[in-house]
Amino acid sequence: MTERFIDLRSDTVTRPTPAMRQAMFTAEVGDDVIGEDPTIHRLEALAAEMTGREAALFVPSGTFGNQVCIMTHCRPGHEVIVSELGHIVQHEVGGAAVLSAVQLRTIWPRGSAITWAEIEPRIRRGDDIHFPDTGLIALENAVWDGTVQPLEEMVEIHANARRLGIPVHLDGARIFNAAASLGIPAAAIARLADSVMFCLSKGLAAPVGSMVAGDAAFIHRARKMRKLMGGGMRQAGILAAAGIVALTEMVPRLSDDHRQARRLADALAAQPELELAPDRVDINMVFVRFRPGCGTEPGVRFVAALHRRGILTYPPEGGRVRFVTHHDVTAADIDRVIASLEPALAEVRAGGC
Repeated sequence: MTERFIDLRSDTVTRPTPAMRQAMFTAEVGDDVIGEDPTIHRLEALAAEMTGREAALFVPSGTFGNQVCIMTHCRPGHEVIVSELGHIVQHEVGGAAVLSAVQLRTIWPRGSAITWAEIEPRIRRGDDIHFPDTGLIALENAVWDGTVQPLEEMVEIHANARRLGIPVHLDGARIFNAAASLGIPAAAIARLADSVMFCLSKGLAAPVGSMVAGDAAFIHRARKMRKLMGGGMRQAGILAAAGIVALTEMVPRLSDDHRQARRLADALAAQPELELAPDRVDINMVFVRFRPGCGTEPGVRFVAALHRRGILTYPPEGGRVRFVTHHDVTAADIDRVIASLEPALAEVRAGGC
């Protein structure tokens, strides 16, 4: 029996750091619904500064943040252009239809992220009474598969969307990972969208919460939509205090997680049964799949074999197994994972690989 599990399921499984717990314990609070929580004010000002926007809004989760932005940008009957593979489509429970009464016009991208060449033919404008109007383009960076969309592609989308008067929303759940990968400030990415959501609890170790940022008028409207959706929290400064520590202390160390992921990726790619998918590792996420000829559900058997060795990751999705490094995974943990690969794969081979 191992002493503890190494949890590579997601960077959402992190525990708050001692500094976060202390900040939460001593946080100065007030009623945020009536604008009187000073710690919330500090967090929102910091988030706006780091994304280069006029204002920001604390929300309970990333899904909540994306949905409040859709609701603020769109009116019922609008169409939102978005990647078929993005979080808004795959992991938000159909929220756009339920909450905003909008239609998602999805694109299966040729690469990881949707490009302007793929977006432009799907835009619907004009006077034809049969068509919904395109109300929003939604992007994702870092992308769902752990890659980072090049900045020049986002520049092209933003410029053309602005020319057509269509707002752009960025699901930037891991925007600071994307920025670290590109070697630029997060604001350089966030400025290429009219609104941006990022998570405090993905990679930054805060226990809960996400931020929405945009211009002051947008955030003023979004605050009302947050209230409508039940997200008006009272003495939420206790949560915001951890978010401030996340942004000041955890953002600078994200490159450490990226290095750990690349080290793990090299070890996985060295195994003859496995291939990286995608074949590059930009942030803290590694995806692998089994090559043909490995029998029935080798990924399921691989995950189970790792679990028996004290290593957690989610079951395969679309044939791929994901590993996510984060603050609570040490270099020694990665050493142990690497040492466990060969015996775990030996079990898979015994099952027909």
